[in-house]
Amino acid sequence: MAKLFTSYSHRDERALERLHTHLAMLKREGLITAWHDRAILAGDNIDNEIDANLADSEIFIALVSPDFLDSKYCYEREMATALKRHEEGTLRVIPIIQEPCDWTASPLGKLRALPKDGKAISTWANENIAYVDIVKELRRVLAAPAASPASELFHSKSPQAPDSAPRKYRVKREFDSIDKDEFRASSFKAIQDYFIRSCEELNQLDGIRAKFEDMNGAAFSCTVINKSARQQEAHITVHADGSGLFGGGMYYSFTRRAAPNTANGFIHVEAGEYELQLKLDAFSQFGRRGDEPKTPEQVAEALWSKFIEQAGIDHD
Repeated sequence: MAKLFTSYSHRDERALERLHTHLAMLKREGLITAWHDRAILAGDNIDNEIDANLADSEIFIALVSPDFLDSKYCYEREMATALKRHEEGTLRVIPIIQEPCDWTASPLGKLRALPKDGKAISTWANENIAYVDIVKELRRVLAAPAASPASELFHSKSPQAPDSAPRKYRVKREFDSIDKDEFRASSFKAIQDYFIRSCEELNQLDGIRAKFEDMNGAAFSCTVINKSARQQEAHITVHADGSGLFGGGMYYSFTRRAAPNTANGFIHVEAGEYELQLKLDAFSQFGRRGDEPKTPEQVAEALWSKFIEQAGIDHD
């Protein structure tokens, strides 16, 4: 069980309440205990209680906002202590961006922030989706090996080289057909999850309806209707069934529940010297044929943007 210490400005108490409400299942499953200064009893020494609870915590949550950055206690005492332990590898610091602010100019700017892409919770169409993303990433942190504080979810300076950027090593390897199949399956799942989350976001907007449809686990289809633009509709189907004319790759069509082997473009698995990547072969949909290799998230973003564009919708 990991102990979470939440550092926050008292002006952000509502955000603290919502965060800890969404942590309920992690608590019930016995994965975490969560502490913040509201637990301090009348008559207790505030500084001593905070120092003691920070000292025996494994995860430090910084609930970042303009008020957090302006707080001497949060910034200069709690965060400074936490970052020192972070560099020593005895504590994981996770910034959660509550409101837009100049947080990237602070020491937290070197860390990967939550929710996704460090997009402030207050800017999401549905804040609950942002909190669900946070909980999902916390589960990944809790599942990571305890001996690897410098996991993929954050980046800090190396203890051996405190004044230099962390090195990222890559090792050349060969990829066989099983490696490619597994990467294709995980990539399809990542693309599918991206579309599920994005449909949930769109459904929070006035005049927009979005529907995600699973098709036997090997394909999915999405529909978006823009009622503000004369019922303008958009459709997409993504297949990864591993059979048929297209030889087991992923492919997509801008039609609803498109039949197998019907495609407007392909998503190929490409083996480089160091890693597997995706390549979006999009005919004329995305400009030149044969785009550069991409991650599953980048492919999902490209497909989503082209998909909703057909319904007269754009996004930042």
